[in-house]
Amino acid sequence: MSFKEFIAGELIDVIEWIDESGDTMVSRFSRPKNEIKNGAQLIVRPGQLAVFVDQGKIADVFSPGRHQLTTANLPLLSTLRGWKYGFQSPFKADIVFVNTKQFTNRKWGTSNPVIVRDPELGPVRLRAFGTFAVRVADPTKLVRELVGTNSVFIIDEISDQLRDLVVAKLSSTLGDGQFSVYDLATKYADVGGRVLDRVGPQFQQYGLEITQVVIENVSVPPEVEAAIDSRSKMKVIGDLDAYAKLQSAEALRDAARNPSGGAAMGVGIGMGAAMAQRAMAPAVPLTPSTSEPPPIPGDAWYYVVAGERRGPVNRAALTQQAKAGGLTGETLVWRQGMTDWAAMGKVPELQN
Repeated sequence: MSFKEFIAGELIDVIEWIDESGDTMVSRFSRPKNEIKNGAQLIVRPGQLAVFVDQGKIADVFSPGRHQLTTANLPLLSTLRGWKYGFQSPFKADIVFVNTKQFTNRKWGTSNPVIVRDPELGPVRLRAFGTFAVRVADPTKLVRELVGTNSVFIIDEISDQLRDLVVAKLSSTLGDGQFSVYDLATKYADVGGRVLDRVGPQFQQYGLEITQVVIENVSVPPEVEAAIDSRSKMKVIGDLDAYAKLQSAEALRDAARNPSGGAAMGVGIGMGAAMAQRAMAPAVPLTPSTSEPPPIPGDAWYYVVAGERRGPVNRAALTQQAKAGGLTGETLVWRQGMTDWAAMGKVPELQN
């Protein structure tokens, strides 16, 4: 120890701590040989507590204010030391300043998805994140359980442990299945309050108090989000047939505005919509109506005129219509036994 430090130790009789870091929970007062003079002035600032530790035992605790260190103000320490008539010489003791302010904006988040049973969606994976606030509630328990002989103890040294406690209780709260994913955004405050009640006793074992739990977001996997979006879209669309007609009309309008290339696209969209409607319509039977007697087997012909199927008729009727000019050699005909429609002039039976 230098001569300057020795003189400073002999003259200084003010004990105080100013926190300039903002994240220090506990700071042990340091001076040469840890000697404290009789009548020294102890200054405890707002948001602080001063804990006297003598040979590993918690002695006295001082609240904010100015205190003169005498036997009357140190009853527990005087008992431990056995000072019956006061002390005149310097004594050694550890003075630990504890920061009692709230440490806010402590981050938490689920590292892995939490599987819950949603009342509407069934089993679903959820992720969540947010913040919490904590402060020192019992300085003696904090010094005894966490600080020990450390000269400085910052909040980051226990942040991981506190975060894990919050996440564990959040997972169990979501796992209760009392809130649907659809309503969860409106229940963040309720869920945070439940987590606060459940995790509070675990913080107390370290002399800490959790004062707030904020849930910023609870999300589902992207594929579940897409499914929810699709379900919402179908509810908004409502009548699918009306929606298809609207889409076709809009496509034709856009095509009219863009003659260079949009027409073909618009026509294609319209034809696609029409084909979809035809596909959904009930199938029209190809067989003749059962209200009429069936034609003679082997002599029942069908033919196509102006894109419409006609028949059945016999060969004599086809010959008569051909002579009248209603049918040509390119007219498509079909009868039972043929694999497909064929031109009338290529069917051997009808070539004459």
